[in-house]
Amino acid sequence: MHVVGAGLAGLSAALRLAAAGRRVAAWEAAGHAGGRCRSFFDARLGRQIDNGNHLVLSGNRSVRDYLSLAGAPGALTPAPEAAFPFADLESGARYTVRLNRGPVPWWIALPSRRVPGTGLRDYLGALALLRAGPESTVAEAVRGRGPLWRGFWEPLTLAAINTTPERASAQLLARVLVETFGKGADASRPMFAPHGLGPALVEPALARLSALGVEVGFNRTLRAIAREGGRATRLAFSDGDEALGPADRVVLALPPSRLKPILPELDLPNDACAILNAHFVVDDPGLATAAPLTGVLGATTQWIFVRGDVVSLTVSAADALGLVEADREALTARLWAETRAALGLRATDHTAARIIIEKRATFDQSPQAVAKRAKARTSLENLFLAGDATDTDLPATIEGAIRSGETAAALAG
Repeated sequence: MHVVGAGLAGLSAALRLAAAGRRVAAWEAAGHAGGRCRSFFDARLGRQIDNGNHLVLSGNRSVRDYLSLAGAPGALTPAPEAAFPFADLESGARYTVRLNRGPVPWWIALPSRRVPGTGLRDYLGALALLRAGPESTVAEAVRGRGPLWRGFWEPLTLAAINTTPERASAQLLARVLVETFGKGADASRPMFAPHGLGPALVEPALARLSALGVEVGFNRTLRAIAREGGRATRLAFSDGDEALGPADRVVLALPPSRLKPILPELDLPNDACAILNAHFVVDDPGLATAAPLTGVLGATTQWIFVRGDVVSLTVSAADALGLVEADREALTARLWAETRAALGLRATDHTAARIIIEKRATFDQSPQAVAKRAKARTSLENLFLAGDATDTDLPATIEGAIRSGETAAALAG
């Protein structure tokens, strides 16, 4: 078995295959594993940070299974309740959406638990979303534009689909509701990585693979695949070839931009949708009692994560919002001002700051692009695809990436 790509999709596939007793060879073009989900030491901040913020929920069953396979079931810490605090910087309002246990959403009947200014009828938009067809966007499926739109549907769409509701696939957002919020609090609690995403999701998988006799070959870029008789027969890497025997099978866990040159016959979605993350080191006693996750309205900032003295914020759809080419100094000042206001910090300045823009964070998740997602099974009998841009029925999330690896491993195994 060959697994090409050591992001979470590739690690997921390799773990499943190796745990099933298959001999696995894993390859990665970069010098590290994790892909877009990794941790690294930033010299400017003097801290280890994640290259991007990713929200995992307790209902993400593929993440849970993956961590169990990796021997690290407790690597992510669940929040004590499914509570999502928000700070509205335009109105000054602060509120917390609190889900109840069980699938019957009685929380929407309590004004103290729901978005301010909303009534029971407003939440019926969820039913329209669940009925939406494959060509519908979130904006087309959910008609209301009142407080619930601004305080729930819009931030949820940006966070889960990484694009605006006017472009986002309604069916992808519906799947998020079905697997998490629709099941109540037990499936909707945020899960946090106390030491970073790398130590939680990547390092345990690498250690488990090593224990199973699998070492990832880094700095090996796949250039082409030779074919004959409906099978892949050779993997052509930048530094040499790997011949495939009659029983060998291959899982390609690569994003569309890297997969297209290798399988040019595929019509794949564009994967150049950006996410902006800003990291601030802050000396402020208020951080000790700050929520680990806060949603922000009426601002460029969308979500704020707090871990120790590092405050990290996320802006999804950064390309659509015109932030990729924005002046970094002015942008840093704006984001810091919003962070101070949202968290109520007393510190007038940060100790250090870093902005990271992942220009290829996700694939285009509009209905038209979603229709182009590749299937896990290819026209070559021994070649299978993984990656969050494959047809998982889920958005481009950690859960989607890991589940794609499950699917590819099941087919290849």
